[in-house]
Amino acid sequence: MTRPVPDEELMLMVRDGSAEMLGVLFDRYQTPLYSFYTRLTGNRAASEDLVQDVFLRILKYRRSYRPGTPFRPWMYQIARNARVDHAGRQMPHAELNEAAAATGAAPQSPDDQHELLHRALRELTDEKREILLLSRFQGLRCEEMAQIYGCRVGAMKVRVHRALEELRAAFLRLERGGAEPGRKTAGANDEL
Repeated sequence: MTRPVPDEELMLMVRDGSAEMLGVLFDRYQTPLYSFYTRLTGNRAASEDLVQDVFLRILKYRRSYRPGTPFRPWMYQIARNARVDHAGRQMPHAELNEAAAATGAAPQSPDDQHELLHRALRELTDEKREILLLSRFQGLRCEEMAQIYGCRVGAMKVRVHRALEELRAAFLRLERGGAEPGRKTAGANDEL
């Protein structure tokens, strides 16, 4: 049985002109990227467009990829930039289903718990939500995320911890039937 070619080797082949190897990377990462974007934006159509945009950018900026650079953090940096560019071109996305938010009843089923978690995630700043999605749903290690965000590993661990604490507080408030505050946006005064 043959071992799969590591992402970094595939990306070096793409960088050196073997565009068909981008298809292998696409097969490996289209689902995780789509999941990341869907959880981040709540918009499936936009998520599909963003995944396509990421791979177009990988092809466009392939020459900037350097040997020894871990592929996943490099790709997720491109993914973050694509989302920021896309958000700047789009009107704000629709909020969650108001009917579900207006019920006020304490959730009983796993689906209700999932909805509460989704609502609590939507209350976080874009950066905190992105940090949680990368660490918990995309499985990136703090070392990889520190490369993406340009900070030390210890600082990234603190950011992840603070984002988790904020998510926990929002979830518990929503579970108790507390009012959902307006969606926050990342700002200069955010403590990260």
